[in-house]
Amino acid sequence: MWTYTAKRLFHLIPILIGVSLITFALMSLTPGDYFTELEQNPQISQQKIAELRARAHLDKPWYIRYGYWLANAVRLDFGYSIAYKIPASELIFGRLWNTFLLSFFASIAAWAIAVPLGIWAAVHKNSLADRACSMIAFFGLSIPEVLLALLALMFAAGTGWFPVGGAQSSYYDLMSPSEQFWNRAHHLILPVLVLAASEMAGIMRQMRSNLLDTLRAEFVTTARAKGQAEGWVIYRHAVRNAINPLLTMFGYSLAGLLSGAFIVENVMAWPGLGRLTMESLQKKDYELVVASVVMATALLVIGNFIADLLLAWSDPRIRLK
Repeated sequence: MWTYTAKRLFHLIPILIGVSLITFALMSLTPGDYFTELEQNPQISQQKIAELRARAHLDKPWYIRYGYWLANAVRLDFGYSIAYKIPASELIFGRLWNTFLLSFFASIAAWAIAVPLGIWAAVHKNSLADRACSMIAFFGLSIPEVLLALLALMFAAGTGWFPVGGAQSSYYDLMSPSEQFWNRAHHLILPVLVLAASEMAGIMRQMRSNLLDTLRAEFVTTARAKGQAEGWVIYRHAVRNAINPLLTMFGYSLAGLLSGAFIVENVMAWPGLGRLTMESLQKKDYELVVASVVMATALLVIGNFIADLLLAWSDPRIRLK
């Protein structure tokens, strides 16, 4: 298991280097840079702009700038944000925490709601409850996250029950610690529900399908033949076996939630890594764009890595290949 884990960790390095190289190359193909708009300002001389470009290495070819960036990234220095005037790592780690909170609570909400509903639907197959759960799953998978986020914003603006955008109120610093906690939680509820909706639908359908297959297994029939109570058979024997395949979905769901978080953050103005990436892309803040993309890729790869470890843990044949 340790050898398998070491190999998978070693594979992460070329992926991150490749993503950063491709991002740098693609950014070099876009016309202009951060200082292009300043050239239109008559109060700033062309000589001054040339000095600023030289200071940011923007007067050099992209592959040389990439070499500078990669050499610094090895020392965990992900460059300097020209637009925000601070190191990129400080900016990214602050936004990364918001993205982590959003994805973490969305994951908890999706699994806490989807697994019981999937069990309920399987136990009451073809009942009104089963059809209601199927309808919820259908809407969750059919409605795109962009549309769902826009509907959620309209709901928040129309009812006033939830804040429209942001992670905290403008008077957040004047609040007591308990008020700050509830203010952050209040801002988090709607983005979490939007992000969890589609994930919840997939998990619920998978749980229902797994449990229905398990309930038809011979060991369940044997348990019933021994006279055990139906509830004991379902929750003691069937559910425990049916939920095992879902473990491998957990890591992949983390990666999926992060991808969805980029959409939700930009539509609902949640100050996370996805929103920072779009802002830095619009401002042509090259080093910040590359650092944001690499950090997002690292999170996606870590999610897949966790899924692979869970798969190897549950199926020893994976480790032997």
